[in-house]
Amino acid sequence: MTNGIYTVANDVVFDQLVALLNSIEVNVGTDTPVCVIAYDDRTGKVQADIEKRNNVQFLDNPEIFAPWEEFSYQAWKGHPNALSMWAEKGIKGVNRIGMNRRYCGFDSQAPFEKFMYFDADILVLNSVEYIFEQLDKDDFVVYDFQYKDPSHIFNLESSKLFDVFPESRIKSEIFCAGFYAGKRGLFSETQRQFLVEKLNSGEGEVLYTSAPNQSLLNYMKMRLDIPVYNFGLDLPPEKRTGCSVTSPHFEERDNVLYDKGERLTYLHYIGVSSKRFARLCQGENLDFPYRDIFLHYRYLHEPDKRPKFTGKPEPYNPPVNIMTKIFKKLGLNS
Repeated sequence: MTNGIYTVANDVVFDQLVALLNSIEVNVGTDTPVCVIAYDDRTGKVQADIEKRNNVQFLDNPEIFAPWEEFSYQAWKGHPNALSMWAEKGIKGVNRIGMNRRYCGFDSQAPFEKFMYFDADILVLNSVEYIFEQLDKDDFVVYDFQYKDPSHIFNLESSKLFDVFPESRIKSEIFCAGFYAGKRGLFSETQRQFLVEKLNSGEGEVLYTSAPNQSLLNYMKMRLDIPVYNFGLDLPPEKRTGCSVTSPHFEERDNVLYDKGERLTYLHYIGVSSKRFARLCQGENLDFPYRDIFLHYRYLHEPDKRPKFTGKPEPYNPPVNIMTKIFKKLGLNS
């Protein structure tokens, strides 16, 4: 049985990808294979870096991508206006279709039997063996707190939402698609056809258009009644750790982070734009949470190239939406 880690990347997120791969090397080890899936054809720098790494492979196979991209297109045809809305913005087909390629981990031709998927803007900070072990018991595993905010998963204004999924399921089963673990062979062609039929029968309006692949993947798992194990819900409260860069209380020790004494499994720089990472690595003194730990892993093998800053950094002021403010007030921003 082969276990492995997937991510999706191109040269736009090159700096984040290097940091991710280096964090896996240090905190997981080089015995675990990694597969970088091409987001699009802008991958020259990505491929050059991968060639230096014995445990990392590159996947750019149109034969594997095509069925999943067609599935995504057929699925989104079930939404009342998503395709036309994207077309008005000059987007052909499904928005950010390259992120759809993460589904290839479920393909019967995929290299890993059990796998984890991490977005490129993540640092892996601990062993992930316990997650692979959980996959011996469950087909789908996550570790996050997205269930506190379903507004980025489904269209909460849809009158059909709670007919399709009871509110109790939404409050306990949704997840951020920046990290999840699963198995090769989930979502067969027959199952995908069933999902397309359901979405095109009127259920498509429950999808959230601003995060198309995250929304669809949650729908896929829930509509097929695939149980999910969420460490964020199932671990004892004192053992749970946050995972988001929006949590300000993590403590840094020896280039890893701790949440009230417990070591984080991963840190997701969610909301920090790829442009900001690129500008930082080009030498601009830009701040964002946990910047130094990112720079440590980004320049792990090139310390002489790490930017040297003087003076006060430009502060990081991401837009804060109303839901974020509410959850922060309630102390739910894990």
